[in-house]
Amino acid sequence: MLSFFDLLRNELFNFFSLHELIKLINSGDYSSLRTWAGITTVLSPLIPLIVILEILLAFAHKKFRTSEYNITFFIYVFNRIAGRYISLGLVAFCIGLFSPFALLQASLNWYWFIYGYVVWEFSHFIYHYLAHKVRLFWCLHSTHHTPENMNLSVTYAHFILEAPYADLIRTSICILAGVPPAMLFAIMFIDGTWGGFIHVGENFIKDARFGFMGKFILTPSHHRVHHAKNPLYMDTNFCNLLNIWDRIFKTYQPEKDEIIIEYGITRKINTQNFFDVYFGELYYLGKDVASAPGLINKLRYIVMPPGWHHTGDHKTAQLIRTEYLKNKNK
Repeated sequence: MLSFFDLLRNELFNFFSLHELIKLINSGDYSSLRTWAGITTVLSPLIPLIVILEILLAFAHKKFRTSEYNITFFIYVFNRIAGRYISLGLVAFCIGLFSPFALLQASLNWYWFIYGYVVWEFSHFIYHYLAHKVRLFWCLHSTHHTPENMNLSVTYAHFILEAPYADLIRTSICILAGVPPAMLFAIMFIDGTWGGFIHVGENFIKDARFGFMGKFILTPSHHRVHHAKNPLYMDTNFCNLLNIWDRIFKTYQPEKDEIIIEYGITRKINTQNFFDVYFGELYYLGKDVASAPGLINKLRYIVMPPGWHHTGDHKTAQLIRTEYLKNKNK
C-alpha cells in the first residue's frame, strides 16, 4: 500500500504532468521530441507551472488571498478522487459510433488541419453556448463560473460530469465533419492548453488584450469578459482560441476600460462553501422543478435558459443584456 507521502508525491506529479517527462529525461533518448507525443510530454506541465508562478507573483505584489484558490483546488482534488470511479470514455465511443457516417474524410496535412480546427471551434462554441442556454447543462458548467476572482486555478474548477457532456458534443460534430481522430487529439491538446492559459489573472498579465492578435484569437481579456456577470458581458465570447464563431453568431464582446469586470454568477452564493459552489445550481433547479405547476413547466425548467420562470417573470442573461443596452442607448 502506498504511504501518505508516496500518494502525495504521485498526486503532485499528476498535477504537474511530470511522470512522462521524467521518463523521457531518465531514458536519455530525446528522439520522441520529433513526434506529437513527445511535444505534449514537454508542454503538458506548462499550465500548472504558470499557476505556481501566478501565485508567487501574487505573493510578491502582496495580493495573494487563499480564499481565491482554496475551493478551486479542493474541486480539483474532489474530481481526481471521484474521477477514479467515473470513466465514461465518450471520446472513443463517439469516434467509433460516428466515423462510418462522416460527411467527408480529411487527411493529415496543414490545410485540413486548419479545416479541423475551425470545425473544432464550432463544436466548442455549440457545447459552450448550450452550457449557458440550457439550464441542466448550466448546472454542469456553473461551477466553473462561481469564482469571483480570475486566476489560473479557475481552470480546475469544473463539475465532474461537464467533461463527458462537452466531449459528447465536440467529438460527435468533429467526427461527423470528417476530422481524423489523430488530428482531433492534436487539436484537443492545443485547444486545451490555450483554454487553460486564457484564465490567467491580472497578477500575471495585467492587460491581456494582446493588441492586433486580439482581432483574430480569443485572448485572456475576452475570456475575463466571458466570466463576468456585468449585464453587458453576460453570455458572450464562447469560443476558445479562434473567435470567428462569436463574430458570426453576434456573441463577440471586447473588454471595455470603463466597465470593471465583476466575476461570478448572478445569484447570491457562498464561494467558500464547496457544496454551494459544486451542487448549488442543481439544488435550485430541483427546487424549481418540484414547485413548478404541471409536467410541461417542470420540463421547461430543465431545458430553458437559466432565469426562465413559469410565471413569465424571466431574468435570463439575454433579457438582462438587452435591457441594459436599451437603457444605455436612450
